[in-house]
Amino acid sequence: MNAAAPSLPAPRGSSFYAAMRILPRDKRQAMFEIYGFCRAVDDIADDCSRPRGDRRNELQAWRTDMKAVFAGTAPAPLLELARSIRAYDLQHRDFVAIIDGMEMDVAADIRAPDWPTLNLYCDRVACAVGRLSTRIFGLDASAGDALADHLGRALQLTNILRDLDEDRVLGRLYLPREALDQAGIADSDPALVLGSPALDAAARPVVEEAQRQFALANEIMRGCPRAAVRAPRLMAAAYGAILERLVRRGFAPPRTPVKLPLPRLLLALVRYGLF
Repeated sequence: MNAAAPSLPAPRGSSFYAAMRILPRDKRQAMFEIYGFCRAVDDIADDCSRPRGDRRNELQAWRTDMKAVFAGTAPAPLLELARSIRAYDLQHRDFVAIIDGMEMDVAADIRAPDWPTLNLYCDRVACAVGRLSTRIFGLDASAGDALADHLGRALQLTNILRDLDEDRVLGRLYLPREALDQAGIADSDPALVLGSPALDAAARPVVEEAQRQFALANEIMRGCPRAAVRAPRLMAAAYGAILERLVRRGFAPPRTPVKLPLPRLLLALVRYGLF
């Protein structure tokens, strides 16, 4: 592996870990390998204490390493990832898309992108992960790609709404320009936007789009073999609950952090993990 590209980190995060734990062992391990890749490139993008050029070089190192993986010459730390790629016929283009998404954050601080740019970002950092995941879950390409498209966007938009204050610290604002304009917010500076009393109105179109994407994802999952969508159903239930709590709390300052209550997670785990 290139010196700039770190070894894959261990999985963390309660809802993700719970969802993956209900998978059979081989699928679970493959998902943890995908998660490790995503965490590694995401950590590079989010390390704003280092120059952009250094982070861009590290992402390029990951491009080189993933090209080697698909050429059959995987660096030693990526051998397990390479095995998962072969076992589930994962596609190189999806790994490249994820790196492209991280590079969008490195190239410049994203602030109030228009909807097409935000949709592209969501496709790269979330839907591409979904496309890899649905192949591991055992869905055919047509249903899997459709589910990845809708559920990936729903999860990412929920993340954006949940992490407004964390992103502000990084100098980022992912709320779309059109939503801000509609709410009468002309600024794109994260601190100014997040201090606006009109923030609830600006968040509303993003909430509605996330809800629409959750509904489309759930419709697809109803037509899929139950065993193949247990993990995505759990993720949808967990993040859907977070979105509900965000809506109840509201977005205007002051904002208290929103997390999924443990009983709700356990209920979803029992429902989709055991039955």
